[in-house]
Amino acid sequence: MRFVDLLRSTVLLSAASATLLGVLTVAGAESDSDTTLVVFAAVWWVVAGMTGVLLGRRAQVTPPIARALREARSITTLPELRPGLVLVNRLWPLIVSTIAAAALGVVFPQVAAVATGFGLIWSLGWRHQDAAVAAIEERDGATFYVERTSPVRPIQLVRAPGFRREVPTTTAGSAGGST
Repeated sequence: MRFVDLLRSTVLLSAASATLLGVLTVAGAESDSDTTLVVFAAVWWVVAGMTGVLLGRRAQVTPPIARALREARSITTLPELRPGLVLVNRLWPLIVSTIAAAALGVVFPQVAAVATGFGLIWSLGWRHQDAAVAAIEERDGATFYVERTSPVRPIQLVRAPGFRREVPTTTAGSAGGST
């Protein structure tokens, strides 16, 4: 699986997790007629959203992603592409925490409310990482793939040849019309 696709999937699944948990929170608060929970959840979600926007405002890759890109070993053939397995292998903490928060959120909607905020932070904080990695791939003429590793080990990438885009540079003297 391409690394940029994993990053996009992480953002989308985090947002989906936050949405599911938010719906459970609202349903639980409605069934209990708990206005305190509604106010708490609304304030927390706004704070979490602002935190995620602040964390994700950078157009550069984060230091852990930069390290993974730097340490990627080069290969000459495409790796085995099994996106479903890679998603489960890399995103199992998100899946497990969403299921646990949803199960607890049925009984205690406050748990789902808090977990929703963390899903918002994660999805908004990582929203530009795939574009930053894609820009590096385009610049370097490489494509990064997620290597199959143990689910508890840090992510490892491999670097395969890709297409490089040559962008002509414009000098001040060559731009403009002739007189």
